[in-house]
Amino acid sequence: MFTGIVEEKGTLRSIQRGAKSSVLTIQGNIVVGDLKIGDSVAVNGICLTATSCTENTFTADAVPETLRRSSLNHLRAGAHVNLERAMSANGRFGGHFVAGHVDGTGVIIGIEKDDNAIWFTVKAEPSLMKYIVEKGSVAIDGISLTVAEVSDESFRVSVIPHTVNATTLSERAVGDIVNLENDVVGKYVEKLMGFEPAPTAQSGLTKDFLTKHGY
Repeated sequence: MFTGIVEEKGTLRSIQRGAKSSVLTIQGNIVVGDLKIGDSVAVNGICLTATSCTENTFTADAVPETLRRSSLNHLRAGAHVNLERAMSANGRFGGHFVAGHVDGTGVIIGIEKDDNAIWFTVKAEPSLMKYIVEKGSVAIDGISLTVAEVSDESFRVSVIPHTVNATTLSERAVGDIVNLENDVVGKYVEKLMGFEPAPTAQSGLTKDFLTKHGY
């Protein structure tokens, strides 16, 4: 589990492509300090497992499902990536619950400066947009952000300079593909509400009840 608060920008040193999978070698200064084989690291929002570690690099395998769902196939050696270690139980929880399980990708269709903030407009498929809500949370390349505006096909986030400069958002341009992870709460609610209550259940909480009362 992660928070979406990026710890540093690392560098993709190499990517060995197999028939359907890849092995990534990533360099960092902070996350590799106490990293051990088997630890989880979010790389552009993708939860990967460290398979080997050196003083300043680690390797991780990307399986076919990960490559299909994410933007990893578009990365080349030398690219910067957002890095975050799994959250610790005794740390502050500054973002939102980020599982590192990317739901899909979006495309940046707009970047606008607004005084000290920068607006990013991201277009995504309907299967992703249905979970995007105004003032809700979304992870873009592993960065926990608050949704400011939503339309049928896209959403907008307003990002402070620190977040832009500390992450790969500073290098993004219109047309770039980004990883998206929706807030997990919405997905669980949808799944649970899709089940009809058992015949013996006595609960009065139904989908019709929630709709009637504005939920």
